Formats: sequence, structure tokens, C-alpha cells
Amino acid sequence: MRAVIAEDSVLLQVGLIKVLESVGYEVAAAVGDAEALLAAVEEHRPNVVVVDVRMPPDFADEGVKAALVIRRQWPEVGVLLLSQYVEERYAADLLSTNTRGVGYLLKQRVANVDDFVEALQRVVEGGTALDPEVVAQLLVRKDRDPLGKLTPRERDVLALMAEGRSNTAIASALVISDSAVAKHINAIFMKLDLPPTDAVHRRVLAVVHFLGVG
Repeated sequence: MRAVIAEDSVLLQVGLIKVLESVGYEVAAAVGDAEALLAAVEEHRPNVVVVDVRMPPDFADEGVKAALVIRRQWPEVGVLLLSQYVEERYAADLLSTNTRGVGYLLKQRVANVDDFVEALQRVVEGGTALDPEVVAQLLVRKDRDPLGKLTPRERDVLALMAEGRSNTAIASALVISDSAVAKHINAIFMKLDLPPTDAVHRRVLAVVHFLGVG
């Protein structure tokens, strides 16, 4: 697995390199600005990029803009955004263009290496990985239909789905059975008017509803 890191903080950049290399990734490039990130992706075609939201020159949303370019030009490349603070609109921006292989985490998650690596792997495999604090804020903000139809337990399940967790991981987190999780998910699909179809992935659409980008 090949990765590119875009982070202007030297200390965090070095830490990310060590973490990724320790679990078998080849870090093809580590850069400090968005322009260099796009050049590195074009040159190395990595499996995943880890991108700081705010980078030089203006420290605004340069990382997000570069990530959106990557999503358009190289959709096979997973994108994991890192942010100092919760800004859920960035997750929505990314998912509005492509619902596969995207993550948004707070930088503090990097300190928990196991959780960070797990989230990165979900992104590489084409899943989603959203920070629990981002999900919690979205739950508070979206207290309206169709999500208003969900029971508290169904909202808990959908929140964990939005983080990118599997049925087994959801069951473990909520201390319920896998079959109970499956029943809750089926109820979520029904209440969000997502009938079975081969054309779309209902799990992804449920998360898109949750984020409000559909």
C-alpha cells in the first residue's frame, strides 16, 4: 500500500510517517502544501492520501479543495482528511462528490494508533471513516424528518454506520446482537425510504441522508 501525506506541521508529519510505515504502508511522499500534494498524487498514484484541512498559504481550506480535486481526477485514491476542529461541512463536501473511500478525523485521533489505522484501512477499502465528534454534532443538528422518524436506538446505529463501522463493530459498541443490528438497519432503510435495489448501495445512501448531502 502506498500513501501520500500532506501536513504542514513537521512534528505531525513525522508522526504520521512513522505510524503508516509501522503498519506496512510505503509513504511515497510527505508534503506541506496543496500544490505539492496534487503533484505527488499525479506522480505516485497512491492508494490513499492523508490531508490536513488547513495548509499554506492561507491556512483556510486548501486541503479540502485539493482533496476534492483528487476525488474528481483520481477517484480510486482514498482520501482521509485531518482537522484540528470539528467542521462537518468538509465531510459533506467530500461525500457529495463520491461516497467511496473517504474519511474525516480530528487530529487527536492520530494519538490512538489502533483507531487511526483502522479508520485509514476502511478508507483504503472503499468505506467511510467519520470522527465520532463530527457524527455527534450532525445528530444534534439534524433533528428533523426523515431522521426524525428514527428511534433513539436507530439513530445510534446510523451514527455508527456514518463512522464507517461494520455490523459486528456496531453490535460490539452497543452491546447488542448482530441480528438486532440487522433489524435496526432494515428499519432505518424503510423509514428513509430506501427500498432494496441492485443499482445503489443502501448503506451509503443512508449515511448520505444522515449527512444531508443527498
